[in-house]
Amino acid sequence: MNGLEALLSPWGLGLLGLLVGSFLNVVVHRFPLMLERQWWGDVAGQLADATSFQRVFGRAPGKPVNEVAKALGHDLEQLPALGLARPASRCPACGHQIRWYENIPLVSWLVLRGRCSACGTAISVRYPFIELLTGVLFAAVGWKLGPQPSTLMWCAVVAVLLALAAIDWDTTVLPDALTLPLLWGALLAAVAGWHLPPAQAVLGAIVGYLSLWSVYWLFKLVTGKEGMGYGDFKLLAALGAWLSWQAILPIVLAASLLGAVVGLVLKATGGLREGRFVPFGPFLAGGGVAVLLIGLPTVLGWMGWV
Repeated sequence: MNGLEALLSPWGLGLLGLLVGSFLNVVVHRFPLMLERQWWGDVAGQLADATSFQRVFGRAPGKPVNEVAKALGHDLEQLPALGLARPASRCPACGHQIRWYENIPLVSWLVLRGRCSACGTAISVRYPFIELLTGVLFAAVGWKLGPQPSTLMWCAVVAVLLALAAIDWDTTVLPDALTLPLLWGALLAAVAGWHLPPAQAVLGAIVGYLSLWSVYWLFKLVTGKEGMGYGDFKLLAALGAWLSWQAILPIVLAASLLGAVVGLVLKATGGLREGRFVPFGPFLAGGGVAVLLIGLPTVLGWMGWV
């Protein structure tokens, strides 16, 4: 077995998944914060001219953009720089900088017994959970698809879906900065001949988007309320572009069933967030991963479609 075959084996991909999962923890934590800063900067920019600021706040601005941000409760100039690579990870309780040997996936959390080495504050079990889940999913993709270069492509798809699921669960937002590259990546991969024919990928994207878009508007017309966000449409469009239009119904059915079960459990335990709803994105992502790992022909066979 050469190096590439070793990497593409389930064991190799499982180890790679642990490392990627560690990075996904950073993405899930920091990316929403980065977007929030960008949003507040955009809002401040829209109100930065003296006329708009005077109308909203009753006085003329000093330093336009940051003056607006301060008035909105966000002093952007005083916030430290934040990116996915910088600054280095720190304990949120005491500011202790995480050393490299304290950041080894799974191992460090177990050795530290789930606590900061400096102050003893508990480290959320979600960090090792995401690392382990990413490793397991990468290994499963390797087992399902075998040692071929396209397996890495599908591992990347799974990683993005996992990040989207976790971000949506935390914030009820599916960022365009992740959903749209996932969609365009599927279309480009189709043009390159790496998975579906281009026509099927485009049809999958159209069916995926319009199916939830139609449900959204029907629900809004009947109830006057919004039942989901546009991010869900884009996510299902991306899944359709990767897995074909035939995967849309199985994904939605699986997501609806799992979402209903989780929603009932949270309702019974008092775990529903304000507004008493559960984001749909994590279950769409989970349905997509399930169809990928089970295999679309098998799923369609269960449904009696083939």
